[in-house]
Amino acid sequence: MNRLALGTAQFGLNYGIANQTGQISIKKGQEIINAAKKSGIDTLDTAILYGKSEDVLGNIGITNLKVITKLPEISQTKHIKSHIKQLLKASFKRLKVDKVAGLLLHRPLQLLEPGYDKIYQVLKELRQEGLVEKIGYSIYSPTDLDVLWDSFHPDIVQAPFSVFDRRLLATGWLHKMHQAGTEVHTRSIFLQGLLLMDKDSRPTKFQKWENLWSKWYTWLKSQDISAVQAALNFVLSHQEINRVVIGVDNVLHLKEILRMACDSDTSIIPDSIFSNDELLLNPANWEQI
Repeated sequence: MNRLALGTAQFGLNYGIANQTGQISIKKGQEIINAAKKSGIDTLDTAILYGKSEDVLGNIGITNLKVITKLPEISQTKHIKSHIKQLLKASFKRLKVDKVAGLLLHRPLQLLEPGYDKIYQVLKELRQEGLVEKIGYSIYSPTDLDVLWDSFHPDIVQAPFSVFDRRLLATGWLHKMHQAGTEVHTRSIFLQGLLLMDKDSRPTKFQKWENLWSKWYTWLKSQDISAVQAALNFVLSHQEINRVVIGVDNVLHLKEILRMACDSDTSIIPDSIFSNDELLLNPANWEQI
């Protein structure tokens, strides 16, 4: 089984701090999907909030691929089931499918607000009806799991995880989810490309973490390994992770990642190369830097 999943945010948005080309064209998208399928990648990650991503995927054609999509924040507590069904039906129409492999909540902490806990009951009903195979949520920090897990048990959790962001490991949540049979899908393994950028191309505001960048690049040089290879190997080395979501801008980029994913490099990245600073780890906070 290929543990990589193809992230498609850049199919519908100008996504990623290292993205120099903007939203990819339908032609490039088609080439990427074809190459992904040929390599054995069977899972696509998208979301209603990813601009035109679902439309583009539907136009390309995603037969025989598992699709995981995400619901946006639900705006009201009245008629929640019909509202969610309408959102899902619209997704199906855009994607040109009649069911999806996974349906996740983009803002799961909403479940803790008065009246919104029923959202999860609706997801369970949709699963029972066969419209979605698995349900769950996308989180930004393991602290989200501390308050959600007991009341809203997920089939899938998507979470950030990288060389710099080891919070799933440190908190024990990676092991706990695996033991519970929950699928763990990780994203931001390159921190939107930030981990791959050299000092000259990295935005100056990130110099705030110069000590961390210095440790990272000194170690890479000492091991004679590329940042892409090291970052990818680090995540794939954790067998408790079911899917590693990667985003690419073109087929060459995808092929490079696939080649490196097959290379069983055993370099152990020092424990000192990490951060707990959510200002750095959560791209939603980068405008505040």
